[in-house]
Parts: sequence; structure tokens; C-alpha cells
Amino acid sequence: MTTQPNILFISLDTVRADVAYSGKYPGLERLRASGVSFTQAISSCPLTPVSHATVFTGLQPPRHGVRHLFREALDKRVPTLAECLSAAGYTTGAVVSCPGLNQWYGIDRGFDFYDDEIPLLPDGRDPLSVGDVKLRGLALKRAPLVVERATDWLGSLDGSGPFFLFAHFFDAHWPYEPPEDVGVEVANPYEGEVAYTDHYVQLLLRRIAEMGHDIESMLVVCFSDHGEDLAGWYPNDHAGDLGHPYEEGHGCLLFDATQHVPLVISGPGVPAGMSVDSQVRLVDIMPTVLDHLGLDPRSSDGASLTEFFADGTGASREAYSETYFPQERAAASDDYPDLKALHAVRADGRKVIWEADGRRVWAYDLADDPHELGGRVLVSDEDA
Repeated sequence: MTTQPNILFISLDTVRADVAYSGKYPGLERLRASGVSFTQAISSCPLTPVSHATVFTGLQPPRHGVRHLFREALDKRVPTLAECLSAAGYTTGAVVSCPGLNQWYGIDRGFDFYDDEIPLLPDGRDPLSVGDVKLRGLALKRAPLVVERATDWLGSLDGSGPFFLFAHFFDAHWPYEPPEDVGVEVANPYEGEVAYTDHYVQLLLRRIAEMGHDIESMLVVCFSDHGEDLAGWYPNDHAGDLGHPYEEGHGCLLFDATQHVPLVISGPGVPAGMSVDSQVRLVDIMPTVLDHLGLDPRSSDGASLTEFFADGTGASREAYSETYFPQERAAASDDYPDLKALHAVRADGRKVIWEADGRRVWAYDLADDPHELGGRVLVSDEDA
């Protein structure tokens, strides 16, 4: 049997595609130079637990069962990527750094080691008891500790088989206070947090190499679960005074500011320095990994991306996104009682967003309106 490659998943929580692909971040640029960058990757949900559940099951939220910030755990009948890799002989470990990936959600299934330790909030509360996505961001494991815990786990292995390591970095999340200047010129504190994360991603890769693991022979998947709406720092923002005051970074809206994310894959059998501009989805990650390793496929709402590895071409894929967080936001206070869950489909250069009850529907032509500022209302309350 052919020796399977070691696998490294890097999750850059809350990192927008336009920022990730700006060319400012040397770690990301090295990964891109060594693999395939999918420039039009779409997330299924602007919430950490929901999006990661999609990544690790290859299923959309209606099928894996996690749809709210903190209401449901992963459907126990759904196999995870870690379970599949464990059954194939992999030793599996994860270091995660925010409340949204706590073991409660069930995303730890299949991991031999799952470090989800994070501090309490500054006021002493358990962050899992708080529904405010911004406030929850104050409870995080910073990047240096992610690297330390991940490499400590790798150092504990006996080397008898391949490993699967999932390293989750939460630093780009609000409050945008980078702990140190890592020597990258940035436009704002959010980008400073991305640069800080990138610095420690580079350190993680160096440490792994120093431990004797060949990075070039490792399958590396680097992605973000969702982006961030900075309320005017970028031209496609919509939050705050731009018309959606209830949106605080991410969670309530399905515009590209939060749904368009980076996805880079490198490793054996993956061409170096290739960019794919066809639209793909995070739901495609699990079937891609299983296909690339020659493992049995699982029922999936995604499809393998290996077809793009030949020459970078292939058909764009219709992308579905949803968020039920507006329901939670409305229930949390009387400020926005009319917020409703949203669904979206992005395909063929267009996007349609609709409220769950169908009372309002908006259509966007992304070629003419790339920042989604002039949506055409197809259905409104008056029509219903």
C-alpha cells in the first residue's frame, strides 16, 4: 500500500478573500506558490461552528444539522473527515481557539486529541453562554499558543503512521488588536491581525519542518470559514451605518464580504502556483481530500476539486449559503425584532438572497455590481 501523506488543515477564522489574496502576507503567498489557489471559494455560513461543520462533513447545514450559533450539535449519524481519516490509519489532532469550536458542537468526533481550551470572558462568564459574536471574540487562544500546542502534540507522536493536524487561528476576529507588529504594511488593525496570524502560520510550518516532516510531501489545506464586514473599511461592506446596523462583523448577512473566502491546497499531486477562478465551495473540501487520498467517498453535497488540478479549468459550481443568526439576534434584544433567517445562491455571476419566509427576495448581478450595493428586489412585503 502506498504511504499516505501527512495532512495539515489551517483555518484562518474571519479572513476575507480580498485581504488574504492581497499579496501582503508572506506565509499565504508561499502556500499559494506551492499549490492551487481557488480565488472564488464560497462559505456555507458566516458562523464558525456552522461553516466548520460543513468543511468536516462535506454537507450543507440542513444535512449536518448545525444551523445556529449555539443551538445544535453535529448530527451523530453524519461521518466526519477526522473519523474517515482515523479509520484509514491516521493519528488525528486538533488545536482550536474559540468558543465556536468547543467539543459541545461535536466537530471533535474522530480526533484522538482535541484541544479546545480557551479563557473565560473578561467579566468571568463562560463564552459559550453568550450569543454576541463580538463579545465571544474576547475568549480566544492566541496564535503563539496554537503553534505551541500543535507542535507539542506532533512531538508526542511515535511516527508509526501518518497524521492529520487541524490548526485553527482565531486572531483576525474582533476586537482587531494585533499583539505585535510583524513587519507587514497593513491598512488597518484588522489586517494587522491577519498579518499576525500569517506570521504564526509561517512559524507553525517551520516548526513542523524542523521536526523532520517534509512540508512539500504534506497535503496542506488552508481556508477561512467566513470573512468579515468592517462597516466601511472595504468597498463591499454593508454593516453599521451602511444600512445594516445589526451586523457586527459577521453572522447576519450573506454578502461576499463574509461569504467569499480564501482556499489554498498544496501537496503531492497538486500543481504549484496555479490559480483557479471557477467558483467552488468549502463544502467541496472533504470530498477533495478523500478523492485525492484514494479513500472511499462519502455522501456529500460537495464534489472533489481534483478535476482542477490538471490545468486549472473546470465548471463553476452553484454555491448555497444560509444564516439563522438573525433569529438569534432578534431574540436577544428588542432593537431588531424583524430580522429573519437568510438563504442565498451564488451562480453564473449572480446572487439571489431571500428571507426564510419568502417575503423578501433580492437579486444581484455581480458583474455590474460587484459590491452588491444595488440589489433588485424581486419580492417585497408589499407583494406578499
